[in-house]
Amino acid sequence: MKVFKFGGASVKDAEGVRNVLKVLTNNRDSSLLIVISAMGKMTNALEDVVGSYLKNGNFQEHLQLVKEYHHTILIDLFGNNEHPIFQEVRTYFTELENFLKHNKSQQYDFVYDQVVIYGELLSTKIVSEYLHSQGMKNALLDARSCIKTDSSFRDAQVQWDQTQEQIVGKVDKDKLNITQGFIAADHHNFSTTLGREGSDYTAGIFAYCLNADSVTIWKDVPGVLNADPRVFANPQLLEHISYEEAIELAFYGASVIHPKTLQPLQRKEIPLYVRSFLNPSTKGTAVRKGQAILPKVPCFIVKKDQVLISLSSLDFSFIMEENISQIFSLFHKYQIKVDLIQNSAISFSVCVDNKFNNLDKLINQLKATFRVTYNTGVSLFTIRHFNDAAIKELEQGKKILLKQITRETVQIVTA
Repeated sequence: MKVFKFGGASVKDAEGVRNVLKVLTNNRDSSLLIVISAMGKMTNALEDVVGSYLKNGNFQEHLQLVKEYHHTILIDLFGNNEHPIFQEVRTYFTELENFLKHNKSQQYDFVYDQVVIYGELLSTKIVSEYLHSQGMKNALLDARSCIKTDSSFRDAQVQWDQTQEQIVGKVDKDKLNITQGFIAADHHNFSTTLGREGSDYTAGIFAYCLNADSVTIWKDVPGVLNADPRVFANPQLLEHISYEEAIELAFYGASVIHPKTLQPLQRKEIPLYVRSFLNPSTKGTAVRKGQAILPKVPCFIVKKDQVLISLSSLDFSFIMEENISQIFSLFHKYQIKVDLIQNSAISFSVCVDNKFNNLDKLINQLKATFRVTYNTGVSLFTIRHFNDAAIKELEQGKKILLKQITRETVQIVTA
């Protein structure tokens, strides 16, 4: 069995959905499971629904934009309101509105996960019905009945034994299966999500549980590039890389592969391919065990809107293991992801991601024990397999706040 994953860019409009059919027609040579993200930027749009709902309860304007977006795609694909898909989509929106009308919780992460999951539910329903209409029979699975997690909303942790049992029991390998990326459910059957861009991870989970032959992620780029073309000029295609290299690149922030995706694939040595849905005849990038990076060129990665925090002891005593343990306990408490660490005898600096918006709480608690300085809105640049020319090019015209070099990697924080 093979697993294909199509991201939001690949199904952002009706033409994208039609292209999915073309890709499947030309590349389906065995039993297949397809993982699909929300259409276009619908996760962002549903985040706006959550924000307005929790702020003042007036979510209808943002929700109307979501409705109109999907309705436009439906009209283009199915032609008129008589097709059953129109009523089925309306039913999803009715469910969503009922939740928002009757929900009592003001906990952002919980509400977020009950709302944004509709992006994936809508996209898979539309793609599934379109494929049916074109003679490609398929079985639509609700990923929430397959992937079981804890209740860490917005960053749920997979319960592997339960998930394995559910997936093996529900996936019919003799059929074309379609399911949602990014979404899951806890033991109370509340919806959970696996973290932004988590659809890649979903593909890895299904592949692991099904002992798949391979996973292919279909993107709007030729494959894994040595730099993000939206940020860096003249990026190069990496023809093949190892699991270890891909994990390093993903950890540092390369946007092509979700950081958690490679872990389950590596355990069973399931190869991963990253290919272009715009040019599906090209080979793209292969990720396998033991493959050296080819070509071996510097790889540039940037994480924007980071926070650089520097701590020093109030009495100029050493920053020791017990201090560091206390600091990381607070990072865990406030869901702060650490991307870089640098320490000396009396200071400790970290570059972190504040995606859960807990920075103020963290800083207030740190100030009770340490002298704290911090910079928001900084950028963290990473170069894997650096050389002097690559460092010089990256540093040109930038204000350097912190720099750290190891054998294969240089990291630079800029204002």
